Amino acid sequence: MRIDVAIIGGGAAGLFCAITAGRRGLKVVLFEHNADVGRKIVISGGGRCNFTNRAVKPENFISRNPHFCKSALAGYTPDDFVGLVKKHKIDFYEKKLGQLFCRESSKDIVKMLLKECADAGVRILTAVEVKSVDPGERFEIDTAAGRFSAENLVIATGGLSFPKVGATGFGYDVARKFGLKIVETRAALVPLVFSGTEFKELAGVSVDCEVSSGKASFRENILFTHRGLSGPAILQISNYWSPEKEVSIDLLPDVNLSDEFSANRTTKQLLDNFLSRYLPARFAEAFIARNFENKPVVQMSDRQIREVVETLKSWKVRFGGTEGYDKAEVTIGGVDTDELSSKTMESKKIPGLYFIGEVVDVTGWLGGYNFQWAWASGFAAGEGVRKV
Repeated sequence: MRIDVAIIGGGAAGLFCAITAGRRGLKVVLFEHNADVGRKIVISGGGRCNFTNRAVKPENFISRNPHFCKSALAGYTPDDFVGLVKKHKIDFYEKKLGQLFCRESSKDIVKMLLKECADAGVRILTAVEVKSVDPGERFEIDTAAGRFSAENLVIATGGLSFPKVGATGFGYDVARKFGLKIVETRAALVPLVFSGTEFKELAGVSVDCEVSSGKASFRENILFTHRGLSGPAILQISNYWSPEKEVSIDLLPDVNLSDEFSANRTTKQLLDNFLSRYLPARFAEAFIARNFENKPVVQMSDRQIREVVETLKSWKVRFGGTEGYDKAEVTIGGVDTDELSSKTMESKKIPGLYFIGEVVDVTGWLGGYNFQWAWASGFAAGEGVRKV
């Protein structure tokens, strides 16, 4: 079958590209190997889909080329997507830090995208495996549903994160087949694992912190797990962490602990009980037991107090690794942006070949940024594909 646009991947980016191209009157077929589209959308945001962020800036994204995302993000903004959400009368709310969530269910976003696809004349084939993609005068796509010949081929297959919802390295394989470079990939927005069994008994305890690695710093909660640390601040810093780097954690970002000790210098409270005024009691008890002698504050020397303050305000942690792709929200790395047009996402080497969304070396922060990249890159490619 001859078509104008073949899109492989029925996630956020693929669906939005299909809508955009279909609206332009192009004959579009989207292939999804899962039984249904938008699986990652459905499970995102605790089932409510953090579909964008009001404060999206290029600085919220990580890439070997930090300028690459600017054109696409300017071409399709959070306000543009919010307008579409409002058009479909989907109720939403702002949680914090500009993060927008569905009030009811993330499935509302999938329904919206499917309705837009239907209105744009897009044909969606689910539970269809793409067996091979071959170049020629047109792109020849061999699938379980037959052979298709397309003027444009868009790869929207995502990264390696969340293999349980069908993530594979298919997009990277296609890029390599066509001679495009791949920036090394790794799990991102992912919990970090201690080198040993530190603080295993604190699993479930959450602490409001400021977490830093290199020049990156995030103020959010950390969450102790059976293996290490998770929570928003840790997921954010995982994008910047590497095994040789230690992570610095200010466990009391809003407390001048030196002043608090000075004001309570004569208290007979044990150190862990005193610190429980500012920290979860379970954490204070375990942390002091591992690092300091637990004695009444009144009996502590000035040097001992300084050591406690310095440790709590700048707890240095070396992690042994991450929880891997099974727990990662996204994949860092991917198709090298040097290979693509920043305006259309088209390959510079292979006319008509496009890469969008997570498969590209552009990774956003936690908080709706990766969805906005999906919408924006999908829109850019949908506008860029050509009809002959």
